[in-house]
Amino acid sequence: MLFSSMTFVFMFLPLVCALYLLSKKELHNPILLVASILFYAWGEPKFLAIMLITIILNYYGAIIVEKSVNKKIPLIITIISNLGFLIYFKYFNFILDNLNALLHSNIDPLNIIMPIGISFYTFQALSYVIDVYRGECKAQKDIYKLALFICLFPQLIAGPIVKYHDIADQIDDREVNFDKVTLGVKRFIIGLAKKMLIANTMGAIADKIFMQPADSFTPLTAWLGALSYTMQLYYDFSGYSDMAIGLGLIFGFTFMENFNYPYISKSITEFWRRWHISLSTWFKQYVYIPLGGNRKGNNRTYINLFIVFLLTGIWHGASWNFVFWGIWNGFFIILEKATGWCNETGNRFVNILKHIYTIFVFVIGWVMFRSEDMTYALTYIKNMFGLIDVHDVTYNMIYYGDYIEIFIFITAILCAMPFFKNMIYKEKKCIKFAVNIWLLLLFIISAASIANSTYNPFIYFRF
Repeated sequence: MLFSSMTFVFMFLPLVCALYLLSKKELHNPILLVASILFYAWGEPKFLAIMLITIILNYYGAIIVEKSVNKKIPLIITIISNLGFLIYFKYFNFILDNLNALLHSNIDPLNIIMPIGISFYTFQALSYVIDVYRGECKAQKDIYKLALFICLFPQLIAGPIVKYHDIADQIDDREVNFDKVTLGVKRFIIGLAKKMLIANTMGAIADKIFMQPADSFTPLTAWLGALSYTMQLYYDFSGYSDMAIGLGLIFGFTFMENFNYPYISKSITEFWRRWHISLSTWFKQYVYIPLGGNRKGNNRTYINLFIVFLLTGIWHGASWNFVFWGIWNGFFIILEKATGWCNETGNRFVNILKHIYTIFVFVIGWVMFRSEDMTYALTYIKNMFGLIDVHDVTYNMIYYGDYIEIFIFITAILCAMPFFKNMIYKEKKCIKFAVNIWLLLLFIISAASIANSTYNPFIYFRF
């Protein structure tokens, strides 16, 4: 089920909220668990078994880890079992294709469909069993509470990736009050508007351009496509995160922020502190630090950073363009650390240059991210910088965007900067009233957009 669907917004969510908010506290977890299972089974009931197996695997795995004298053996078995599902459903055919190319064989790929959300709930499950191994929390003896952690529907499909030690106490006891519910509704509306009004519009422009051969449009059009996708990806994913955080607040949960205006960054290092924060912190806590972090000298630090960003690229998808995208980000982070580029400076001119450099790096990275393969990505990037001969240009610039789309594009750029930060938290009555009217209008327009569209999948659903 999609957050941006009529079924969810006008049927599922109001029903679950009514049952939850009108019921006794003892029934809150059971209601959410049943709702989460129905939410996931709505679109893909055949994959519900995989998630249930994941719950059972980690429930017993964590208990065995906690009770064992040699905790590493059950921990490794549990981790391998979790990753086994992820590797099979997400990477099996990718591995097979590369083996065919390497061995000049012709083994047919399997008809494998990846369960939605498996990348996210697998990482959440791993965080739980590793936290138990580290002694940061006790193994959860109530399997239903563990199931709620793994399949809680607000963040089940596309994050934020919630770590068990951050939410364990909230599963046992949390406060639901009017202020949280009100704030949650506001965050949900903002996320819905980001998705429906900005991300979908920017996506329409980007799709028109990226579906054409990379040498069939002008460099200016190539930049329009790259920047449109840059905006689409941010508003699509941050919009989902806003909706997830908002839904969490409605049900009494406080999830970590997942985005903090990443496009204002002055280095790629800073960018990754602001972009997909839950994934960055997951890799930091469960991969980078266990590898040694920055405690074993510069060379080892660079190797650890390279490994983390290689894995980050692989996590995003079974394709070489994601691998190279991860390496691309890792290269610049290592370069920045080695040169001190990421250090703060009070020089305004230098900061502007740093910001421009960062924009170039992440926009080029998003072209790799959006492209079907690296051949297309490299041709596209060359086109952006006028390094290829363009031929058979079919459409001029006006084809890709009308005045409304241009207005939304400008709005997207402005709202990617913290001009309106924390507006929904303002306490002054006049500002609060204006914000509430604005949010009501956004909801009405977003709902109309949902009604006029047939399908609004989030980009990160396929990761």
